[in-house]
Amino acid sequence: MKLSSRVGWISFIIAASLFGLKSHHSQTHKFQASIFQTVPYVRIRVGIKIRDFASSTVQRSCITCPLVLILIVYKAYTIKILWLLGIPAGSYKMGTREIKSPEGGLVTPASLDGNSDSNQRKKLGLYFIESDDRRTAFGRGYTGGTTPVNIHGKPIADLSKTGGWIAAFFIFGNEMAERMAYFGLSVNMVAFMIYVMHRPFSSSSNAVNNFLGISQASSVLGGFLADAYLGRYRTIAIFTTIYLAGLTGITLCASMDILAPKQDHCDQLALLLGECQPAKPWQMMYLYTVLYITGFGAAGIRPCVSSFGADQFDERSKDYKSHLDRFFNFFYLSVTTGAIVAFTAVVYIQIKLGWGFAFGSLALAMGISNLVFFVGTPLYRHRLPGGSPLTRVAQVLVAAYRKRNAPFSSSELIGLYEVPGKQSAIKGSGKIAHTNDFRCLDKAALQLKEDGVDPSPWRLCTVTQVEEVKILLKLIPIPACTIMLSAVLTEYLTLSVQQAYTLNTHMGQLKLPVTCMPVFPGLSIFLILSLYYSTFVPLSRRITGHPHGASQLQRVGIGLAVSILSVAWAAIFERYRRNYAIEHGYEGSFLSAMSDFSAFWLLIQYCLIGIAEVFCVVGLLEFLYEEAPDAMKSIGSAYAALAGGLGCFAASILNSIIKSVTGSSEKPSWLSQNINTGRFDYFYWLLTVLSVINFCVFLYCAHRYKYRTEQGVNMEKQILANIKEQSLSG
Repeated sequence: MKLSSRVGWISFIIAASLFGLKSHHSQTHKFQASIFQTVPYVRIRVGIKIRDFASSTVQRSCITCPLVLILIVYKAYTIKILWLLGIPAGSYKMGTREIKSPEGGLVTPASLDGNSDSNQRKKLGLYFIESDDRRTAFGRGYTGGTTPVNIHGKPIADLSKTGGWIAAFFIFGNEMAERMAYFGLSVNMVAFMIYVMHRPFSSSSNAVNNFLGISQASSVLGGFLADAYLGRYRTIAIFTTIYLAGLTGITLCASMDILAPKQDHCDQLALLLGECQPAKPWQMMYLYTVLYITGFGAAGIRPCVSSFGADQFDERSKDYKSHLDRFFNFFYLSVTTGAIVAFTAVVYIQIKLGWGFAFGSLALAMGISNLVFFVGTPLYRHRLPGGSPLTRVAQVLVAAYRKRNAPFSSSELIGLYEVPGKQSAIKGSGKIAHTNDFRCLDKAALQLKEDGVDPSPWRLCTVTQVEEVKILLKLIPIPACTIMLSAVLTEYLTLSVQQAYTLNTHMGQLKLPVTCMPVFPGLSIFLILSLYYSTFVPLSRRITGHPHGASQLQRVGIGLAVSILSVAWAAIFERYRRNYAIEHGYEGSFLSAMSDFSAFWLLIQYCLIGIAEVFCVVGLLEFLYEEAPDAMKSIGSAYAALAGGLGCFAASILNSIIKSVTGSSEKPSWLSQNINTGRFDYFYWLLTVLSVINFCVFLYCAHRYKYRTEQGVNMEKQILANIKEQSLSG
């Protein structure tokens, strides 16, 4: 376009505007309000592709009311400069969003097409970086978005031959065996250390709690390796082998006399009086080594299994949401099945055949599950690892800190940096829409002149990379609110067993071992999951109108609320049990059962905590998988395991504080070894108060949280609605 033509067009617009100002006065005010609402929302500047700005409907409005075109040019002054200088549309793609037509396609207005003038292009070169010269730190040529690939990293041609429920059931088997081993160790290891290694109860309990806590808290490492380098399949394959090696070592410790102290003349009385030969330091060192090897293997598997199973379903399918919802319920059903087997069959084997056979059965089950998992290899769908997520997080923080003094008011001329097209610069991840949360981090994506044409990733990050960090930060409060539930579950494993020792565990002619009592929460979970879709979902759908009965955060909230009822009932029941024991002369018989008091009163608190676990844990796993960034799914799942580990540590710390504060040389603590002289009821009431406070914090966090999918959909709907309103007003 020649300069004379441009001057002519400008003169025509001004004249037409003056002529049509009066006749279009009311329409102009309405459209002006719409423009000023829309422009700040989508942040129109050089950052938005110029050819995507105007739709055909907007062009028709500009023809009928030329003043509208002046308003647009005035507001988006950088677009005016580019057009008047004759720079072709789309030469400077620096924006964070693409405006699409209602039909979903990109719109290229013919009025903005033209040939570039090299001299005029140089004028803007002092400020902006041309899109063709832009570079990213992550390279090109990868499979973008969340496209499933085979084990060799190549896109799968026919998805019908891979993934789906068949592949998921192979993964369920691996998880069931892993949970069987995990709960088998947690319920038997304390007794093994006391009766075989001759360790005190307090040190044995703390050692097992630390093992459980470390194995869960270190799950972040497994999630990091899966998302960064190995992928979920290879991470599971490696760590499940490590898990099997640890279980084999524990089996040897229980089977070989050289690895344990002598058991001669060591009955329960001698053990209680401390007269049994204690384990040698090197024997305990060996046990701790193989125990933590097992925990290390569990830490690598736990964050990957649920995410890898969810990867087997096509997110482009119309049934994806329902499949995902059912998958996580079946996944936790496999977890529960493993726990039930551990609390029953493994305990029975230990009583009848001994410790070596009990731990050996866990190793055998893990070995068989490994074989089954590898058999399903041809059926699995994989996601490409996206590089080190911790490095990307560090790059965003460093880049934002370096540009901390750059004001948004002047820096918005440059826009927020993102690579062109629909693919993000992160392998295995789609683009993430910009949000207004944590605005200080947006400075990491501000493309300033000082960044140069080939900026360092430690100076300039993409919008998607910044949004990844925002998502990780926004997710933290939700799993953090489940730490209290994990602490309650940890306390139940020890406190309720001590309660059961003083009660009658006979079921007719059958006497249940006390260590079998934790099976009842598992049975309640099994029952609830079986009735979930036939009972709970239809009833709750009528109340909430939600297609799945309740949202993920609502289910987490239900679980936390029910856990409060469980702990409150435990406090009420323990007060009644303690008073009954004192009134009937059982105060000193804390290791013998009261024949006239059934242990099955404990089923109420067990069933309530089982209900709480179903809603909270399943909802949390589904929430973290859907809300986590595409390239950080395993780390998102690791948040749940990390919360569980911190709950174990919190339980140990709380126990230590209560013992030191409430106990002295003159009176026993609330958590006295003699449950009848202690005050377990006070401790349960303390847990109730802490759970109520935690629930209130969760309600606040859940109320403020915005689902990631809703943010993107609402933003797109708002943009399209504004464009449609503009076209109708024209």
